Amino acid sequence: MVKLNKGKEASPLYAQIAEEIRHRIELGMWKTGDKIPAEVDLCDMYNVSRITIRKAIDQLVVENLLQRERAKGTFVLDPSKSKNQEHFTYVRSFTKEMAEMGKRAVTLKAEVKLISANSFLASKLKIAEGERVMELNRVRGVNNKGFVYFKTYIPYDDVYSLNADDYYESFYEVLKSKGIIVNEITEYIEAARPTQEVIENLNVDENEPILIRVRVASQKNTDFVEYTECYYIGSEYRYYIDFT
Repeated sequence: MVKLNKGKEASPLYAQIAEEIRHRIELGMWKTGDKIPAEVDLCDMYNVSRITIRKAIDQLVVENLLQRERAKGTFVLDPSKSKNQEHFTYVRSFTKEMAEMGKRAVTLKAEVKLISANSFLASKLKIAEGERVMELNRVRGVNNKGFVYFKTYIPYDDVYSLNADDYYESFYEVLKSKGIIVNEITEYIEAARPTQEVIENLNVDENEPILIRVRVASQKNTDFVEYTECYYIGSEYRYYIDFT
């Protein structure tokens, strides 16, 4: 049985169910052409009334994510043709960002360790001070030339590997394999001189302009939170925002 948030401040149950079904489709748990469980089975799965299930399905039918076929059932449509694409947007990973520029991202160095959350990290990750946090530090770039240093923090869970070798590809693909889709983000950008840590990892001098992106990312309707500081060599990277 899937547990829903039934608190006073929670979104309507049908909306939570619709979002959970979107998530299953996004993860590929229910693929294009698949028949989803019958309404009565969904009632049992979510412990709600049939009316609530129908409202959730109705919403997804309007969005062209599901299609009802009389006497056959309800089937998954191609997510790329959804009318409500904001549910399938996601935070671009560095790997995808480079791929869109026709370049292959590489990781030149990765380190992972467990630390205790200080007051700053506790506030960013919405956890108690002293709780375990996984810190992932990586130097990434293209053509075997590193130009960005990532410092990423997430609340630690035993499902995450502490072997640095497991983080040489896209971190968001690693998260996706754990059922986590990062789809909400808040970030700011500023220019600064490099710290000693950045100087050593990016092999720059102390006067090299650095572009810093600080972001807090999360997965909607879950308690997953990521805090990352990204340090780019200013002369090697441009940040684009496309409002189209």
